[in-house]
Amino acid sequence: MSLQKITRDEGRRRRRFLVGAGITAGAGALARHLPLNIMQPAAAADPVPDAPVQTEIKHTVCSHCSVGCSVEAVVSNGVWVRQEPAFDSPLNMGAHCAKGASVREHGFGEHRLRYPMKLVNGKYTRISWDQAIDEIGDRLLTLREKAGPDALMVIGSSKHNNEQAYLLRKWVSLWGSNNVDHQARICHSTTVAGVAQTYGYGAMTNSFNDLHYSKAVLFIGSNPAEAHPISMLHFLHAKELGAKMIVIDPRFTRTARFAHHYIRIRPGTDIALVWGILWHIFANGWEDKKFIEDRTYGMAEVRKEVAKWTPEKVSDVTGVPEAAVRTAAEMLALNRPSSVVWCMGITQHHVGTANVRALSILQLALGNIGVPGGGANIYRGHDNVQGATDVGPNADSLPGYYGLAEGAWKHFATVWGVDYEWLRGRFGSKELMEKPGITVSRWYDAVNEQAQYMDQPSNLRAVFYWGHAPNSQTRLPDMKAAMQKLDMLVVIDPYPSLTAAMHGRQDGVYLLPAASQFETQGSVTASNRSIQWRERVIQPLFECKTDHEIMYLFARKLGFANELCKTIKVVHNEPVVEDILREINRSCWTIGYTGCSPERLKLHMEHKHTFNPTTLRAESGPCKGDYYGLPWPCWGTPEMKHPGTPILYDLSKPIAQGGLPFRANWGVEHDGQSLLAADGSTNKDSEIDTGYPEFDHVFLKKLGWWAELTPVEQAAAEGKNWKTDLSGGIIRVAIAHGCAPYGNARARCHVWNFPDPVPVHREPLLSSRRDLVAKYPTYDDKANFWRLPTLYKSVQAVDFSKDYPLIMTSGRLVEYEGGGEETRSNPWLAELQQHMFCEVNPQDAAQIGAKLGEYIWIETPTGARLKMMAMVTPRVPAGIVWMPFHFGGWWMGEDLERHYPEGGAPEVRGESVNTGWTYGYDAVTMMQETKVSLCRLARA
Repeated sequence: MSLQKITRDEGRRRRRFLVGAGITAGAGALARHLPLNIMQPAAAADPVPDAPVQTEIKHTVCSHCSVGCSVEAVVSNGVWVRQEPAFDSPLNMGAHCAKGASVREHGFGEHRLRYPMKLVNGKYTRISWDQAIDEIGDRLLTLREKAGPDALMVIGSSKHNNEQAYLLRKWVSLWGSNNVDHQARICHSTTVAGVAQTYGYGAMTNSFNDLHYSKAVLFIGSNPAEAHPISMLHFLHAKELGAKMIVIDPRFTRTARFAHHYIRIRPGTDIALVWGILWHIFANGWEDKKFIEDRTYGMAEVRKEVAKWTPEKVSDVTGVPEAAVRTAAEMLALNRPSSVVWCMGITQHHVGTANVRALSILQLALGNIGVPGGGANIYRGHDNVQGATDVGPNADSLPGYYGLAEGAWKHFATVWGVDYEWLRGRFGSKELMEKPGITVSRWYDAVNEQAQYMDQPSNLRAVFYWGHAPNSQTRLPDMKAAMQKLDMLVVIDPYPSLTAAMHGRQDGVYLLPAASQFETQGSVTASNRSIQWRERVIQPLFECKTDHEIMYLFARKLGFANELCKTIKVVHNEPVVEDILREINRSCWTIGYTGCSPERLKLHMEHKHTFNPTTLRAESGPCKGDYYGLPWPCWGTPEMKHPGTPILYDLSKPIAQGGLPFRANWGVEHDGQSLLAADGSTNKDSEIDTGYPEFDHVFLKKLGWWAELTPVEQAAAEGKNWKTDLSGGIIRVAIAHGCAPYGNARARCHVWNFPDPVPVHREPLLSSRRDLVAKYPTYDDKANFWRLPTLYKSVQAVDFSKDYPLIMTSGRLVEYEGGGEETRSNPWLAELQQHMFCEVNPQDAAQIGAKLGEYIWIETPTGARLKMMAMVTPRVPAGIVWMPFHFGGWWMGEDLERHYPEGGAPEVRGESVNTGWTYGYDAVTMMQETKVSLCRLARA
């Protein structure tokens, strides 16, 4: 035997030789100590052959924030063993933040739910899936019979992939209610409403990458260095190229330290400040006069309001020095294209929609919409807030923002293959079918409110928390009281969430283990509207099931599984995800979710390296000409090969290549003024050289283009418009002539159907400037708003400022996300931030004798008392305290660990700031107020 003759291919033979030699030598040594009668010839046993190792790379997307960072998951024999950043992704280019670098933890999940449980005598006990579906289903059927379908509220998730989000909206529709909602209500519903009513679509106009072209960027109410770290890389690249940076925030954030110009603002005065900036722009003639003339409606009314906001008045209301306001205006105006980035610092106010509109108008005045480097850029918080909003569980719309009118229901009844009359019969009434449902921001008021004041037949009696953290909502003591009144509370989540621990019940609670997004596949839409395909990394852990399988199992129990999946194949109780996306492709014409077939999205994911990291356009390969992720609208059918729309409202490109005008969504005239774009203001290669209305069968015939439809398309399009023509023929012909299917109109600066047609400053409901309340009062109370009475003036009328002298506000940390249950359960992230804290200025800390690291109480006008560590820092000014909103697991000083199911409590627990938040809701969308209220401090 010779070692030289053993080849690499025969490594196993080499190991056999070495093992055999070792054993033989050992046997020889041992033989010297053994009696002769037991000595036997030595024989080496054959080793057990190693199992072949199958290592795969799975292409997935980080499930935290909304930048859409790609992750390469290394899977060995079904186990997720390693993750690598995707260097070929044009969105993150190999970079990850702390959260993104640790997503593999989801594949192990020490703190995850492992099997279904129910609460029995105050203790969670294990049950089977069959028992869970049967018991919950029986309770739902009984509830439906006694109280009607609107007694159920389903809170969906912004972490559902697009297909699951769509299926959940369909599921609740087939159950017969609009009481369904998700995270976007409490993070960006005001963005959707404000931007859509101004430009046409309620989405980010440009992309993170497009900031490379910006000459100046205004970050307001946004802290991307912590909330969206990878997006900052794109801006820092622009800064290296000379872009100016302005940050407006009450707190000196990690983002602010990069700024050329930092403005510290009094919380709740954003409109006054934006009008102050615009005052200087108008005063110096810096506005884009031609853009305003050709492409906007109602700027004259804006000028009248802005004229009231002289520098002195702005300084008094906002607390910002006059010179600082002028400097911001000059930097934006003289460094164009300039971009505006906002987040929840703008949206989460009782005037959130008006805040959004003021910023949208600012960009119109500067002519910054529809151009590279400009735009209104709105960063979402969860990985699929955008997609779930586009096609998922919204209380006021069907998928694709189709609304709730009869025509919208008939459109989807056709798509779903169900009879409209049968569908209508599932609801309590036709009126309820067409009325927006209860919102996630106030579901507990729909339990606690007296029945006679409710705008539906019954109070809520059962609630599903499906992948949503309760501590991301305000007024938690009121929520806890509502949880105790419910007939049943169901939590469906990979982690138990605070819902499982805070309710204070003895029974009537079910915990169902859902699979994470890494245990399924499907599409997810980033903030910039790019859609990416996630591959399944691993099979569901423990007894977890995918969300869409759970939906199917409940639908089967409740009797509408056939309707749910009439056009969707079901394999082993799982509706096929690709089939769900194809149904979205067949239905959501309004926002162009129709060209993004599963096959095209998978091809993009496979060829990420071919896309330019600035333009996002593929420069070679099979996707050549497409924009990465086919950012919607991706018009027509997949066969049309529309490339996606990288920048909304860009006239420099033909529609077929990603261009768009403003949307004609409000008719053709108002008060005698045309709402259509001016002559000559239209897209490149358009055959209509002026503004035009949206396309329908009548308009197409008047233009003489009807004959260009095939006979099959004509049959489908007769009596329809571009949104309801299931053939896609109207869209195809319009684009062939260079026209946008939705028309060519002006952006609206004057929105006549809103409470404030032009945004006006209104003091916060709990204002410390009582001298300004009478001059800038809030709205009148409303008896019926989203099915509930809603208070404004009666809240503002009470002066809390003497007893609660400090302004409180909140924000994000880089380590954690949302309600924080997933990230605070991740040991890698938990090491980074182990305590809930409150930032206090040294002057305010000295008032109570608090020092860094000591516990203090934060007391609010609701009677809530929150115990947390003091972070004494000049990052916040005197008079303002700031707290992160990701914590939970404590309740007014008590650690709730023992109330979680065994092993389910997160690694890091702390007081939730939302326990103390006070009453306040946006006057359009019911967005909750989390950015300005009052509090006081005490030593613990």
